[in-house]
This record gives sequence, structure tokens and C-alpha cells, in this order.
Amino acid sequence: MAIDYGRKRTGLAVTDQLQIIATGLTTVETQKLMPFIDDYLKKESVECFVVGEAKHLDNTPSESARYIEPFVAALQKKYPDIPVQRIDERFTSKIAFQTMIDGGLSRKQRQNKALIDTVSAVLILQNYMQSKEIEKTRNQQS
Repeated sequence: MAIDYGRKRTGLAVTDQLQIIATGLTTVETQKLMPFIDDYLKKESVECFVVGEAKHLDNTPSESARYIEPFVAALQKKYPDIPVQRIDERFTSKIAFQTMIDGGLSRKQRQNKALIDTVSAVLILQNYMQSKEIEKTRNQQS
């Protein structure tokens, strides 16, 4: 499960069992995020949480990191058996917006910030799955 954590809204994405395709799940009000995850885990299994890591261009943590880090700590404490992976989320919102344009969404649809958050979570999950695949290929070549 990928999490694009935000102060107001959090985008969520999941993948199929074969981990081939990342799909947007939903966007949740951040204050309702933990209860949503609790409920989701009662119905579905999650191999790991992939949380966006907010950074500036110079690789230092962005201002949003101070909100994300306590969430990650709480997630690890509440679900110690589910690992948390961090993925650089720089530019995901901009790429999500461009993806919506390329997909032919109207201006009104593109103003839906919840949709941008969900698409951003999909991008975070895709990046994670690609990095796992690259690592797997490298290990096979060694």
C-alpha cells in the first residue's frame, strides 16, 4: 500500500497480488487515515507500506517531512510486522497533474485535489515496484 501523506488529505494506492500494476485506492482525510488503514487491513493483506519521502531538490527534508515522520513512527508502532519503505516523492504531484492532462481529464476534473493525491500515491507505488524490479535484476546478474 502506497501512502501519499498530506496534512489534510492522504492519497492511497495498492497493487495486485503479482505486484505488476499500481492502482489508485482512494483519498482519505488525514485525520481518518489510521481508522481507514485498520479497516482495510481487516479485509486485505498488505506486504509493506510505501510512504512518500518529502525532500527538496538538494535532498534535504522538506517542510512536510515534519508531519510525515510522526505518522511513519505511529505506523511502525501500530503495525510492527508490516515494513515501511520510503520513496522519494519529489515531483509526484506535478507528474500526477500532467498525467491527468495527458489522460484527457477536463480542467474541472484536474482541480480535484483528492484525485491528484490518489494519482500521486500510484506514482509512489510504481516507483517502488520499479526499484524492486531493478534490484532483483541486479541480484540475478551478480
